[in-house]
Amino acid sequence: MTRQTSTETDVKNVVTPLVQALLRSSKITYVILFAVIAFLIYQLVTVKKDTSTVEYDTALIQQQIKNVGKLVVTEGHFSEVMTYKDQKKYLGDLITFDKKALVIINADVTVSFDLSKVKYDIDAKNKTVTIKSIPEEELKISPDIKYYDVEQSTFNEFTGNDYNKINKIAKENLAKKIEKSTLKSNAKNRLISELSKILIVTNSMGWTLKYNGEEVKTEQTLKNFAN
Repeated sequence: MTRQTSTETDVKNVVTPLVQALLRSSKITYVILFAVIAFLIYQLVTVKKDTSTVEYDTALIQQQIKNVGKLVVTEGHFSEVMTYKDQKKYLGDLITFDKKALVIINADVTVSFDLSKVKYDIDAKNKTVTIKSIPEEELKISPDIKYYDVEQSTFNEFTGNDYNKINKIAKENLAKKIEKSTLKSNAKNRLISELSKILIVTNSMGWTLKYNGEEVKTEQTLKNFAN
């Protein structure tokens, strides 16, 4: 409403003095002034319309990026079975005290991308959206560790240090399994799927999407850049 009022005011400010001049002019001058008035009105209306279109495009793209800016989480479940052993020796190898346990680990694993951390720049003049950075993946391992067939002696009991060591070994083994699995690649595919929504919008509106200074034309290009 404010923009429309401003346009009407601009037209009125231009037209009023020209109309007053028309009343005092000859027929030829009347025709010339009429043409000038028509041209000025066309220019004013056209400029406002173009500006409105650019503002609308920018707002739509910003909204789409906001919609994409969420936490993308891919979940997986992994298991690990291990036997933990420890031995204490005294007097050389004459006296030994052993302890061991069967350890079963079930872990829920998540790979996530916080897309609210995507940094971008919108150049309305050149109709270009530039993705400056994509957040790194966040890996979270939540192991549930259970102990079976625990054997220990009075001189070599299970302590907090043993449990911490088992927890560390379990996470390291799980991390290796995760690397060999498709969990991370599945998470990356979900990331690309979300980012491609920005590509669809920019393409449909005649804008250009860039990442790392290079134009992104297809989802495959976006996938190559994100790897």
